[in-house]
Amino acid sequence: MIELQNISKRFLSNVVLDGVSLAVQDGETVALLGPSGVGKSVTLKMINGLLKPDSGDVIVDGLHVPKLKRHELALLRSRIGYVFQYGALFDSDTVAENIRLGITDEDQHRDVAYCAERVKECLRLVNLAPDVADKYPAELSGGMKKRVGIARAIAGKPKYLLYDEPTSGLDPVNADVIDGLIERLRDELAVTSVVVSHDVRGSFRVADRVALLWQAKIRAVGTAEEILASRDSAVQQFLERDLEMSLIQAEGNQERHGA
Repeated sequence: MIELQNISKRFLSNVVLDGVSLAVQDGETVALLGPSGVGKSVTLKMINGLLKPDSGDVIVDGLHVPKLKRHELALLRSRIGYVFQYGALFDSDTVAENIRLGITDEDQHRDVAYCAERVKECLRLVNLAPDVADKYPAELSGGMKKRVGIARAIAGKPKYLLYDEPTSGLDPVNADVIDGLIERLRDELAVTSVVVSHDVRGSFRVADRVALLWQAKIRAVGTAEEILASRDSAVQQFLERDLEMSLIQAEGNQERHGA
């Protein structure tokens, strides 16, 4: 279980989070939704200890993350897979070598045969062919890079998966592919997931619950149906803006295809 208890964070005069509380139950997928720059990625980094809150607490599996010592934090991170926004693949390493970096157990990491099988299995889970293992990131499309990033995140068999804008920069078709993968991994691996996104449609598809982060605070938490029915002005404003952006993108796609 992941618990955010009244966490606050500021960078100089910029208040990013102001008394944010949220609980993610075991086996649940929660989407943290909101416009760019509202502290969604900062929240993710607090869950795995990359950042500390100025006040409040972050609790994962009963552990108070801001108070963990270095070796304790390393053990916790071995149970957390992190999918970076732009993949963060190492260009000089093959896909197999990139995925192997996600194997957190040192004995397993040294076992060449185990790593080869684990890489193959992770590629299968993200719907990539085994021969992709020998390619380099420069040889992959944007959607394939995203999938390799997810494969690396699950290589260590984590209990938790943190996704930072997994569909950012992708066209609608590839975004749907990634959303489908998030659903599949939830079902096959029984992981607990937090998905940071500004994509309303994708968030409603993959998440059991959605939390809207708006102006440094959580303004609404609930199922897709509950969010859509909310009368909160911030929720309505965000949904309306998302609809406008979707229409603009659709018109742009039609113009590019000569429709």
